Amino acid sequence: MQVPLYEAKAEFFRMLGHPVRIRVLELLQDGPKPVRDLLTAIEVEPSNLSQQLAVLRRSGIVTATRTGSTVMYELAGGDVAELLAAARRILSVLAAGRRELLDELRVAESAR
Repeated sequence: MQVPLYEAKAEFFRMLGHPVRIRVLELLQDGPKPVRDLLTAIEVEPSNLSQQLAVLRRSGIVTATRTGSTVMYELAGGDVAELLAAARRILSVLAAGRRELLDELRVAESAR
């Protein structure tokens, strides 16, 4: 049985719904990184990072290659970087809207 597209999208966004996973994807936008660099940048327990990398790998959004004892991770495609950029734009618009609302509330409160 085929999963409806909206359910597949919801599952995709659930997979992205962890701060460590988002941070990994942000870091990988600049190119492949070894696990040790990801650990240094993210500052989480190695087991936690390993779990989150496994989720990203299983989803197909990142790939891993081993050279000796070094495991390198990279984005599986450029669309992920575009998605993260779109998220930044959306969050910027939302934040600006909240600031405007707060300003209006302050003006209304001071007029009382």
